[in-house]
Amino acid sequence: MERRLETVSRREILTKSVHTLVLVAALVEVDIAKGEAQQKMAQKLVQYQETPKKDQHCSICLQFVPPGSCKLVDGGINPNGWCALFAPKPQS
Repeated sequence: MERRLETVSRREILTKSVHTLVLVAALVEVDIAKGEAQQKMAQKLVQYQETPKKDQHCSICLQFVPPGSCKLVDGGINPNGWCALFAPKPQS
C-alpha cells in the first residue's frame, strides 16, 4: 500500500496559522470580558449595611442569591441587609 504525502505551500501554512491565532485571540478576549463582567463591587462602595432600610432588604432583592450572597456585591450578604443597588423582585 502506497502512501502519498500531500504538499502544502508556505502560504497555506501561514494562512491557517493566522486564522488559528485570530481564533485564539478572540476566545481569550471573550474569556477576559466574562471575567470583567463577573467582578463584584465592594460592600463599602454600595453602602451595604447589615440591617434593612424601611421595607427594603436583600432577601427580596432581584440580585440576592440565597442563602447569603449577591450577584453584584462581594462578600457575605445578610438576607436582612440592604445596599444602594436594591431592586425588588417582580411580583408574581
